[in-house]
This record gives sequence, C-alpha cells and structure tokens, in this order.
Amino acid sequence: MSLSIDIIKGGVTNAYLIRERSAVLVDAGAHVRARTVVAGLSRLLENPRSLKLIVITHAHFDHAGAAGLVRETTGAPVAVHAGDARWLREGTVLVPKGTTPWGRFFRAAGMPLMLPFVKMPALEPDLVMEGDDMDLSPYGIAGRVIHTPGHSPGSVSVLLESGEAFVGDLAMNGPPFCLRPRFGIFAHEPERVPASYENLRNAGATRIFPAHGRPFPAGSLH
Repeated sequence: MSLSIDIIKGGVTNAYLIRERSAVLVDAGAHVRARTVVAGLSRLLENPRSLKLIVITHAHFDHAGAAGLVRETTGAPVAVHAGDARWLREGTVLVPKGTTPWGRFFRAAGMPLMLPFVKMPALEPDLVMEGDDMDLSPYGIAGRVIHTPGHSPGSVSVLLESGEAFVGDLAMNGPPFCLRPRFGIFAHEPERVPASYENLRNAGATRIFPAHGRPFPAGSLH
C-alpha cells in the first residue's frame, strides 16, 4: 500500500492518520472532540479496528484527551514517552509557560477561560517509550518515533523514512497561535526545543506536520 496521510481535526489539534502497510494515529485530540475523531477514523478506515497504534506526541489535554475513547473503539494500544506518562496516567491538565509575548498573553488571558471546560481522563498507557527511538515497522509503517523534548519532557515526533515528520507542538504554523512556521509558543523546557528540531532535521525530516497549523518545509524554520 502506498503512503497516505490524512488530518482528523481533534478540536484545534490536528490528529494525523498515517497509512502504509497498516495504520497508525498520531495524537487523538481533545476529549470534547473524541467522537469527531472516532467518526473520522470510521470514515477513513474500512475497519477502525485495523488501527495498529496510537502515538501521543505529548500528554497535554488537547492531544491525549480523546485517547481513551479512540482506544476503546479501535483496540489500538496507546504509546507515550516515559517523560509524560505520569501526566497521562493521572489525567493531569497542564499548560506550559509562554515562550513569546503572544504565548504569554494567551496563557494568562485565554487559558483561565478555557480550563474550567477542559477534561483530561486518566489513562494507563499500553506502551511507555523509555529511550530516544522506537521502530514503527512492527506496526506497518516505515518510520520511527523520536524523542524530541522541549515542549514537554516526553515530547516525541514521528519521522517517516520518506521525510515527513509529525511533531506535535515542537513547531506550529497557523492561527490562532502564529502566522508563519515557528517553534511552539508554549514549552515546559524551551531551551531544549531548537536542539530537538535540529536533531529531527539531521535524522532526515524534510516536511513538518505540526499539530497546530499547516505542513511546511523543514528548512523554512531555523
């Protein structure tokens, strides 16, 4: 089967369905959009239970909140890095610090209005990634999961052998967070973000698929 990439909107977060010999989902979206994500999978997959893996790029509510329902519907295991696993297990709602003036304003003014309506169900992950790399070939995808910390301690990216990189919030490209490709405007450890991005490029990333915004060439962000 040739490579296929589809976006499923999980609120303001892009979840990506990657299909090759099999199917893997990158991120699951927010809890409030869980049924929308499940409906998208049902539309794109002849049998939703053919999904082989759900990779959570980081355990924030808008990326992992719907993971429980997606797992229940598809039977696919949920994978998260050890650096974020506790947040997923405990259903912790976290908002990292702003790294730009807009990020700081959005966190201070916008997040307090949103958080009372946010739900992050606790979920025990099936796979906890301990190291810096996980091969996806056992799940039918020519690629790997790479530890790219900075936005969170356990942030990961999915890098395909063909150069597509699904980076969670390592980078962004579009409203309401930014107008052009840039590093994410929130991060727990912002000092680690540039090195993680450079490591991803050195590993072969040529096109970036952010969780917020449009895909862009890897070289357009330095």
